[in-house]
Amino acid sequence: MNARVDTLEAACDLRFGQVGMACVRVRRADAAALCDELERRVRAAPQMFSRAAVVLDLSHLSALPDDGTVDALLEAIRSAGMLPVGLAYGTAATEELATRMGLPLIAKFRAAYEPVGGEAQPMPAAAAPVPAVSTAPAREPIHEESAAAHTAMRHAAGAVRSGQQVYARDRDLVVNAAVANGAEVIADGSIHVYGSLRGRAMAGAQGDTSARIYCTDFHAELVAIAGHYRVFEQIPADLEGQAVQCWLEGEKLLIARL
Repeated sequence: MNARVDTLEAACDLRFGQVGMACVRVRRADAAALCDELERRVRAAPQMFSRAAVVLDLSHLSALPDDGTVDALLEAIRSAGMLPVGLAYGTAATEELATRMGLPLIAKFRAAYEPVGGEAQPMPAAAAPVPAVSTAPAREPIHEESAAAHTAMRHAAGAVRSGQQVYARDRDLVVNAAVANGAEVIADGSIHVYGSLRGRAMAGAQGDTSARIYCTDFHAELVAIAGHYRVFEQIPADLEGQAVQCWLEGEKLLIARL
């Protein structure tokens, strides 16, 4: 008789981690206009936005739409080639809506973490859209510094390879080597890349509009500051391979040679 097996191999592992996704912040409940706008953005940068995972944010509407309107907005996102994966955290009514729609609430994009008086608050810059890339390889585990650390900068000594993501929480990030295509470097402060930047760099991840991005060899797929981004299918000739800095003026992301 075979011995009884008391322990079985687990069917799966369940883990939580930072996931890159875009936030579609609706300013008017017009599904046709939303589809047109998203289709335009997907055509402009298909590698960045085609089949991108997105969160639907309804917090900037004067009133929460009815279920039929929300269903039309979700379908508009799908029709444009993106994939809605949840609703941005908002009021108790948003939570009820998400339950009816069979979608999760994504706290990363909540309007004001806990709404005051039951009403949704304006979205802070920290929750501005950060594009997701569905065509990138599976992410390796994120390399993250604790918020309790007291150093002003996070240093990444080696190259950041395709599929890797390096995040500097509550500080600047300094990368002393190249950032490869398909790699991401993210910082709550500024980003300094002393090598070739060929992947994506996102500074001011928690909404710091004074953050900047510096690199010595510019070939980026995307740069973003406080959620304001620019995508590059082709680098402008006067910037390609140059030492540059990126900064915000109002809501416009500017790039210039150093």
